[in-house]
Amino acid sequence: MNYAAEAPAIWNPDFADADDCLLSSDQCVILGQHYFVKGLIEIPVVGTGDVFSWGVWVSLSRASFSEAADLWDRPGRETAQPYFGWLTTDLPVYATPTLYLKTHVHTRPIGERPFVELEPTDHPLAVEQREGITLDRVREIAAAVLHPGGDGQR
Repeated sequence: MNYAAEAPAIWNPDFADADDCLLSSDQCVILGQHYFVKGLIEIPVVGTGDVFSWGVWVSLSRASFSEAADLWDRPGRETAQPYFGWLTTDLPVYATPTLYLKTHVHTRPIGERPFVELEPTDHPLAVEQREGITLDRVREIAAAVLHPGGDGQR
């Protein structure tokens, strides 16, 4: 019920040894100029009470990233205002690209990944976040993720 990207779409493995780059399980900095946090796009599974989630990377401004980093280990961090960001994970199960969709990143209590709220547009991913998906759609996503280019891909 969860699929996650390992790094933002613009990450290059050559960055791993650079002094001005960092990739952890939760945060990423590229060339000291681009800042990212990992969060969850949560989608209700209709009629089940379950939630499907995409583990995605969102770019933040330097100021927002600095604030989020300062609050990272502080109790009560979930009271911070949401941060504006751009989705920087390409989810190829959608016919329309997901890169650079507008988001709001909501910090949650320590130990929980941030919640990524998509701007309420007509993009299929945003519609699914608002309206939910069926178990059949979850299976379709699983098939597409586990077997790229197969029949499950849209």
